[in-house]
Amino acid sequence: MDVELQILKHLARDAHPTVAIIDEYCADYKDLFKEVRNYECFKYLHLGIISTIKRKSLPEIAKVVSINSAQSLHHFLANSDWSVDELKQRRLNKLKQVLNGQAITVVIDETGDRKKGKKTDYVARQYLGSVGKIDNGIVSVNAYGVYSNITFPLMVKVFKPKGTLKEGDKYKTKIELASEMITELMEEGFQIELVLADSLYGESSQFIRKLDEYNLAYVVAIRSNHGVWLPAGQSVRANNWCKFERTFSNQKSETRYIREIIYGKKRTITYWEITTDPETMPENSTSFVMTNLQGNLKKTLGDLYGLRTWVEYGFRQCKQELGWTDYRFTNFQHIERWWEIIFCVYTMISLNSPALLALNQSRQIEAEGQRTSHIDFSNHQQWNHESGWKNVLNNLRLIVQPLLLFWLIYPWLDIFPNSQLLLGFNHLIAAMNQFKPCYASG
Repeated sequence: MDVELQILKHLARDAHPTVAIIDEYCADYKDLFKEVRNYECFKYLHLGIISTIKRKSLPEIAKVVSINSAQSLHHFLANSDWSVDELKQRRLNKLKQVLNGQAITVVIDETGDRKKGKKTDYVARQYLGSVGKIDNGIVSVNAYGVYSNITFPLMVKVFKPKGTLKEGDKYKTKIELASEMITELMEEGFQIELVLADSLYGESSQFIRKLDEYNLAYVVAIRSNHGVWLPAGQSVRANNWCKFERTFSNQKSETRYIREIIYGKKRTITYWEITTDPETMPENSTSFVMTNLQGNLKKTLGDLYGLRTWVEYGFRQCKQELGWTDYRFTNFQHIERWWEIIFCVYTMISLNSPALLALNQSRQIEAEGQRTSHIDFSNHQQWNHESGWKNVLNNLRLIVQPLLLFWLIYPWLDIFPNSQLLLGFNHLIAAMNQFKPCYASG
């Protein structure tokens, strides 16, 4: 009986706290984890993934969050009882609640990363965008949302090449995967005002039909040699180049040129060339796009399509900062869990952006009133005062820094006790817990 009581007490205990900014975000997922140890691993992974360590392998994360062994993190991802689908659904619900009906842009993109050997599920020789050539690796099709120049992850689906299919798998093209995600996002209730995609999807009649099915506006790339069927007597003509200022996410601008390419008679769908130099048409800075948007597009279209390139860069940054490819699993069920954890961390950072926090001003004011002190964290000399995703990540790293440094130095306090240092760290960590941006409860 005593043993049973001890087990019950262990199961009923509260999870060890980390930093309030992470504890508050993760609290909305707590009930998805039956054991407190699994919930703690969930929080520790958030803390380790946003830390400044270069490689986000489980052993490195275990070191930085002061866990004696990486085995507990490995067990959490590979063997523990929780559902990746439930976690994804909770994350999407959280995003929808924060957006509160605001329209978003959806970017469909694929990402491929090198993986050695043949043991990892769905790895094959295929085109990898990260290296720009065919190589051995794994490819996924991803959907990201954009609101006010802040990106956030929506869905990911792994591409399963024909030679890698397992029992029960069904081969699906990247077009089919992307089309499925559009359907799922619409059924989830996201308000989509625009879809952006590259030429693989732009030249797919199946994908365009899916967008038309939901009456979605789109701007998609097509190849420069893209053909359009013309009746006899109609010809192709190009309008004059127009110069415009391409505005970037950081509000800086550069000169670009745009012209419409007209195939025969005017159509609902229009075609445009956008370039940095109309004389030489450099390949790496010239785009040919197709859109069903109406109106005067000479200025807006360049910015809208440019957003796709910027999001592509933003996800590369996310991969580098959050460890998208740093897993050491070969079983895709485990890889999928890792990717969903990365998406949870990515979402946490996005929700801390001024743009998304501003959607919940009333809750934010209420949270301000609950604080016991008014600390201006932005006085830190390394504080990022811009509002981009990477700026938000850098500021969160400053907030968790005292706890990570304390865990790093604590073993020395066993050998060289220093009560004043210990007290100082406790005060500093308590101050960091006053940094509590508002989250919408799930």
